[in-house]
Amino acid sequence: MIFEHRTYRVHPGQAPALLALYEREGLPIISKYAKLIGCWTTESGVLNSIVFIWAYNDLAARTARRAELGQDEDWKVFVPKMLPYLVHQESFFLAPAAFSPVR
Repeated sequence: MIFEHRTYRVHPGQAPALLALYEREGLPIISKYAKLIGCWTTESGVLNSIVFIWAYNDLAARTARRAELGQDEDWKVFVPKMLPYLVHQESFFLAPAAFSPVR
C-alpha cells in the first residue's frame, strides 16, 4: 500500500467553500479511482490548507488510476471549478512502516 499526502493551500477564508464544493462534486468522482483515508484542515503551520490522504495499492496503481481520473469527463468539468480557490498544491507519497496500524 502507498499513501498520497496531497495538500491544497487556498486563499484565506476559502477552505469552507472549497470543502463544500469538493464534497458535493469532486469526491463522488475521485472516489471511483482512489480510496480516501482522511481529509483535514490545518490549525497550525501553513494555514489555509486542506490535506487529503489517498490510498493506492502501489505507485504504479496510483499512476494508472490518476491517468484514468484525468480522462474522466466529469472530473474535467470539476477541476476548473476548484482552481480559483487554490494558491498552491503539493503531493508526496508515504509508505507505511511494518508496524503501522494503517497499512
